[in-house]
Amino acid sequence: MTSLEDALSAVLTGPGGERVAVTGLRRLSGGASRETWAFDAGGRPLILRRDPPADPDPAAMAREAALLTAAAGAGVPVPRPAGSGDGAGTLGTPYLIMERLDGETIPRRLLRDERFAGARPRLAGELGRILARVHTLPPDAVPGLPDGDPLADLTALYEGFAEPRPAVELALRWLDRNRPPATGRTVVHGDFRNGNLMIGPDGVRGVLDWELSHAGDPAEDLGWLCVKAWRFGSPAPVGGFGGREALLEGYAAAGGTPPEPDVLHWWEVYGTLRWTVLCRKQAERYLEGSDPSIELAVLGRKVCEQEHDLLLALGLTAPVTVADPLGGGPGGSGADGASPPHDRPGAAGLIEAVGAFLDTAGHTDERTRFHARVAASALRIARRELLLGEAHRAAQGERLARLGYADDAALATGIRAGEADGRMDEVVAAVRAGIVDKLTVANPRHLSLPA
Repeated sequence: MTSLEDALSAVLTGPGGERVAVTGLRRLSGGASRETWAFDAGGRPLILRRDPPADPDPAAMAREAALLTAAAGAGVPVPRPAGSGDGAGTLGTPYLIMERLDGETIPRRLLRDERFAGARPRLAGELGRILARVHTLPPDAVPGLPDGDPLADLTALYEGFAEPRPAVELALRWLDRNRPPATGRTVVHGDFRNGNLMIGPDGVRGVLDWELSHAGDPAEDLGWLCVKAWRFGSPAPVGGFGGREALLEGYAAAGGTPPEPDVLHWWEVYGTLRWTVLCRKQAERYLEGSDPSIELAVLGRKVCEQEHDLLLALGLTAPVTVADPLGGGPGGSGADGASPPHDRPGAAGLIEAVGAFLDTAGHTDERTRFHARVAASALRIARRELLLGEAHRAAQGERLARLGYADDAALATGIRAGEADGRMDEVVAAVRAGIVDKLTVANPRHLSLPA
């Protein structure tokens, strides 16, 4: 029995002192910010969520446990909590134990497998009805929920990286100039999307991952669900399942007040920007050396996917087909190291991250298989960068020089200051071309996905 199994057995021991047998413990592949484990305790299927020891947040974990209870009371399908703690005991870090629901969370299976074919046409409306129930919870339903200004808070997080990005500045400018009045104030789930929903052939069985919940505008959840990142290649805007009209009809049928189309669009743009910044935030843990995860390393190269999606959401670009420079054959050679305008980590850092991961591999569990796929993706990114990095560096330098800027950071600062207002078409064209180059290296297929 491992030490974690011992610890779980101890925290689940009943008042009579009978030891609970913990079996089948396995770490699941999901969860870049928290560990997620599945196990059985006395034959009861359970899930453990716990903070990384280096980044504990006991208050947030306690809020999540309270939110599950409050949401269940409002008729939201959620897993029932089975225990939680602040990390002072045997588990050593804040944790939440809950029932393990039967179903599927992996988006690509939900969008493609035949066993979900009957449920898919109904999901957009069902998700609207569920969100309407979430939004019956008043903002003080759980004490201590974060309650800030969403755009100001996101801007502050972005500025904390001291890494100005032209595409982000274009989005911030649009969001600030087009911000609609609030539609209301409720509990906002904060991460209601395909991937955080347990779904069976009969429909939604559970809403998971309440760690980003806060008080705010309920339209935020509706917009977040429609962000392109959560469609996983499908053209259907609501999580890849269906249309916005069905979502809003379901929302209204369950008592919600649907936002106007321009308000929903604002929150979709906001959500796309939010995911752009959150990808960069997750990658920071790798870049600063606090977490050597291959998943976080590759996430640093996903930022440009969201920059492209921002331009799509703003109507400033369109899907385009770009050939993969690897062409399915062996990669070329080139010098290691970062190649601006591409994001960090550079090729050398990615290869190093893959090597560190492979040194500790050798298992056949689900999480290791997931990381092996991520590692393979990292190698492809590095190979493309080695092939194209110098050419892209030169092309970006020429584009910026024509605009009168030394680098992307200077252009981003100029956009914010309004210096480029008189030549915005040229600026957008340069930003678009730079992102196409970055995605040609990071993930050329993303450029062709439907808007």
